[in-house]
Amino acid sequence: MSTINSPANSLSDADPVYDLIVVGSGFAGCMTALNFLEDTKTQGKAAKVVLIEAGKDGERCGASRWTPAFFRLDKNNKFDSHFKNEMKLVSNGLADQAYCEKLEAEVPSTVKFLLDHGIIVQHQDERNVYLGFNTGQNFAKGEGGGYAIILKLFKHILSFPNVDIMWETNAEELLTQDDGTICGVKVRKNDGRFAKVFGERVMLSCGGFEGNREMLSRYVGPRAEQLGLVAPGLKYNTGFGLKMGLQVGAATAGSFHGLHCELVDTRSSKPEATVWGHSFGIVVNEHSKRFYDEGNRSLFATCEVIAYETWRDQKQKAYFITDAPIMERFRPGWVYDTTDLDPEKGDTIEDLAVKLGLVPQELKKTVDEYNASINGKEFNPMALDGKSTFGLTPNKTNWAAPIKVAPFYGYPLTAKIVFTFGGLKVDLDSRVLSTTGTPIPGLYCAGELSGLYYNESKVASEFGILNPPCNSALRCLTFGRLAGKSAARDL
Repeated sequence: MSTINSPANSLSDADPVYDLIVVGSGFAGCMTALNFLEDTKTQGKAAKVVLIEAGKDGERCGASRWTPAFFRLDKNNKFDSHFKNEMKLVSNGLADQAYCEKLEAEVPSTVKFLLDHGIIVQHQDERNVYLGFNTGQNFAKGEGGGYAIILKLFKHILSFPNVDIMWETNAEELLTQDDGTICGVKVRKNDGRFAKVFGERVMLSCGGFEGNREMLSRYVGPRAEQLGLVAPGLKYNTGFGLKMGLQVGAATAGSFHGLHCELVDTRSSKPEATVWGHSFGIVVNEHSKRFYDEGNRSLFATCEVIAYETWRDQKQKAYFITDAPIMERFRPGWVYDTTDLDPEKGDTIEDLAVKLGLVPQELKKTVDEYNASINGKEFNPMALDGKSTFGLTPNKTNWAAPIKVAPFYGYPLTAKIVFTFGGLKVDLDSRVLSTTGTPIPGLYCAGELSGLYYNESKVASEFGILNPPCNSALRCLTFGRLAGKSAARDL
C-alpha cells in the first residue's frame, strides 16, 4: 500500500493503469475497494486499486465517518421486510422495487461481512419508544458509529500491498474512450493543477451535493443555503460525482428537490446534535404556534418531515416543549441525549419561554390550549396510542401527553442537512445506467450518489415520511460490497 497526499508531481499520465478506481472513502467506497481486493486475491488475480479522496488523511471527511450508523435490523440481523412496501408507498411507486428487494436479501450477508472484519454490531431491544419497524422492536448500530466502521474497513484495505490512497485529490471529470467506455478520472490536486488517473473501471461513491450551495439552490430551491450541514465532513460532498455521471450520459433517479434533514440543538456545536424525541411533547415556531402533527408516525419516521417544514415554512426556528414526566422517562438515553447539552428548564411555562427567547404569554396560551384538547386515552409510547387532541390546527394524532408537571423543559431547534435524494440511476450490480437504460461500460456508483428516495407522494406528506428511516448506512455498505464483488468477477 502507498499513500499519496497529492503533491504537485505525484501523478502523471505515465502512471500505471489501475484495475479499479474508487472515488470516495465512505461506507460504499471502502466496501467496494475491500471486497474487490479480497475477491481478486482469492481468485488469484493480479489487481491494482486506487482510492481517491478529496479530504485529508486522518480527517473525518464525508458523511459515513459522522453517522451514528443506525441499522433497521431484527435480532437475527435480518432487514425489515416491510421496508420495500413503505418505499413503494411513499414514492408513489417510483422507487426501484427490485433494488429494495435485493437490499433486504443481501443485508444479512453484509452484516456477516462486518462481523467477520471485527466490526461490532450492537442490538437494542427498544422497550421505551415505538419504532414502527417490522423488527420486533429491535434496531442496531455499529459500535462507535460510522467512524469506527470506517477505521476498521480502512485497516483491512491498508493491509493490501496493491492499493494506493490519494488524499486531497478531487475527482472532477471521467475519462472515456472513443466508444464511451470509462477509462479513468481527471482529478484536481491540492495545488490546484489537474492530472489524469487511468483505470479499467471507476466506482463513484463520493456522496451527494449537500456541500454545494449552488446545486442546492438549483435543485432544492430558494433559501436552501440556510440549511447547515449536520456534520463538518459533508462539506466534501460537492456534487462532482453527479456532475461526472451526467457528463457521460448517465440516467438519474430520486427526487432532486428532496433531502433528508434532522432537527438539531441550535445551541450545540457538536456534529449530529439531533433531538429525536419531538413526538413526546409539542414543537412550536418563533411565535409559539404548533405547525406539525408531532405524533403522526414513529419518531424516526417523522423526524425528517418536521425538520423539512422547519426550514421551508418556519424560518429555521423551532422549539420543543415538554415536562418532567417525559424527561424522567426518557433521560438518560438516545431520545434526548444525542445533543451534548441539557435542555433549558423552567419552573413555569413562562420561565421556560424566557430562556428559549419566546414570548411567555404566547407559549402559555399554546400549552393551555393543547392541554385542554387532549382525550382521555392512556399514554403509551410503545404503540400508536391514539392519545390525541381535538379542535386544534394541526391536531396531534398520538402521544398527546399533557404538559402540566414542573419543571418544564425545552430545546431550541433548527434543521440541518444529512443527505440529498437525487442521484445516478444504477442496476442491481451498481453499474451506472445510461439514459437509454444500458450500463455505461466501466462505471459503477453506490451510496448516497445512487438515487433511490422520492418525496413525490401525497401519502408521504400525509403520513409524515419521505425516506423510510435507518436504512441508508446499510444501503451504502451493501451495494458497495456487491459492486466490489461484481467488479472482481468481471476482471
